[in-house]
Order: sequence, then structure tokens, then C-alpha cells
Amino acid sequence: MKFLNNPVRMAAGAACLAMAASVSADYPTKPITMVSPYGPGGAADLAARTLAGTVPAYMGNAVLVVNRTGAAGVTGSTSVAKGRKDGYTVLLARVGSQAAVPAINRKIPYKWDEFTFLGLLELNPFVLVVNAESSVESLDDLKAALGGGEKLSYSSAGVGTLLHVAMNMVLDQFGMGPDAMKHVPYKGGGKAAAAVVGGHVDMMFQNLSGVISHIQAGKLRAIAVSTPERVASLPDVPTVAEAGYPALETVVGWSGVWGPPDMNQEAADKWVEVLGKLKDDKAWIKLTKGLGSIPYIRGPEDTRAFVEKQYSAFKSLTEKLGMTIQ
Repeated sequence: MKFLNNPVRMAAGAACLAMAASVSADYPTKPITMVSPYGPGGAADLAARTLAGTVPAYMGNAVLVVNRTGAAGVTGSTSVAKGRKDGYTVLLARVGSQAAVPAINRKIPYKWDEFTFLGLLELNPFVLVVNAESSVESLDDLKAALGGGEKLSYSSAGVGTLLHVAMNMVLDQFGMGPDAMKHVPYKGGGKAAAAVVGGHVDMMFQNLSGVISHIQAGKLRAIAVSTPERVASLPDVPTVAEAGYPALETVVGWSGVWGPPDMNQEAADKWVEVLGKLKDDKAWIKLTKGLGSIPYIRGPEDTRAFVEKQYSAFKSLTEKLGMTIQ
């Protein structure tokens, strides 16, 4: 009883309990799930796994990538938007699922800004690729073939994805409607690329990271990139501006990390801190560049402004093309 009533010892005990509670509450105390809303092998999956292999050294716990596919990225994105706010589930955000799809489909369960923006990771150029055996060697070749009545097809990661919108932008630049080519949707960019490699479809307009290995292996041929300047890994491939279609520079992929709305502040702060450290992480930079992407770490405010601009551009474009779902 004397022990319990000793004020000094009681104060010391309370301090120890408080310290223990503080330590146990430090985020993260268990592995974090990162949802990739597209299938294995695509640009989103590659970005997620590259990140998940790097951040544990800074985060202090593992990051486990889970592919939750479906509905052009909406299924996985919704699971985060409507999920727990404790910071143990985050989203590998992509331009398609977080900007293009919300601009097209106003009926999906989330809005573009219904997330906690933690930061941008990278920019990913788009590249128009054909099967290595194709007779199409340039954008002008493609336009001439379509104008001459040739029946050609393209693959995408699904209806309403950026890959779908991007090819419609190409056709719009040709002065043609969306029916000028047959659209063949697949469940994810990896399967869409495999379809071109296998000769099941003629081409696709895809993130460079999702097809760079096929290009380097000689299975696909790149005919144009969406960057203002040529890509170092593809020095012989002209830019869309050099090919005569500068408006196609607006087609660019990107990755970021989003949390659910009203995410736990400690967890959000930790992610912002860790992503900031990636700017100087040589291993992550090398891996990201190796996928054909451009490291582009940005904080929450810059990220939100960037995404809002992207969303507005896609909203205007899809309304022009009559692709919106109200």
C-alpha cells in the first residue's frame, strides 16, 4: 500500500506508462498495404513494387503490394477511398484511376479529390508501340493506313482508362472519330501489352515503363513518344511534336501515393517525410529511370495542384469527344 501511495513512484510509473504508450503508437507498428488498382506487370504495378522495395528502410516496416483490379482502376481506388483511415492502407495512385476516369465517369464512388494527397512519385512518358512485324513505322503511316480503309486495332487496360483515352486523342488529331480503329480492352496494361507482342492487336499507346522491356527485347517497335524531348533510352524514336502532333504531349502518365480522406495525421506526416527522402535515394532513382520514368517527387500541395490541372484537362477533352458518363 505504501508503494501505491508514494507520489514519487506513482509519478514515475505514470511517466513510464505514457512513454510506453507513445512508443507503441508510433506509426507504423505493422506492415502497410499498398493497393495497386491495375493488374500485375503494368506501369502501376511496377511503380508500386519499386516503391515497396525502397521505402521500408525509411518507414521502419514492410510495404506489401496488393493488386485490386477492376473497372479501370476504380475498384482498387474505391477500396482505399472508403477504407480505414489509420494509414495502414494506401493507394498507388495513377493518372488513369485518379484523373482520367473521374473526368469521364461521374458515377464512380469517389471524386478526384476525395483522398489525402501524400505526394507524387514519377512522370511516365507515353509511347505508341506496334508489333515488331508491323508495317506501320510512324504516325503518318498510321494515319495513311486508316485513311486508306485498313482495319487496325489497339489494346488498352480497359474502357475509360488513360490508354483508351490516349488512343482516342491520337484519332482526334488525325481528324477521325473513335470508330476509326477497333478498341480491344484488357484487364491491365500488362495483358494489353502482351496482346500487341502476341499479334492479337496491332498497337497501343502505353506508359513507357509498361513496355520498355518489350521494346528492348525487339518484340515491340516504338514509333513516337509523348515527351517534349526524345527519351534517352529510345534516342531514335521521334517525339509526337517532331512527328507533327504536338498536342499529344498532354498524354503523360504519373504515379503518386494517396491515403483515404481524413487519414490519420501521424501516418500522413510519416509518408510525406519518407517520400521526401526518395529524392536522394540513388537506388530508387536508378530503378525508376530504368523503367523509363522520370523521378518527380512533389509534396501534398503541389501534388493536389498538379492533379487538379490534369483532371480539368481530361474533363474538357472527354466532354469534347462525347465520352462522359453522367
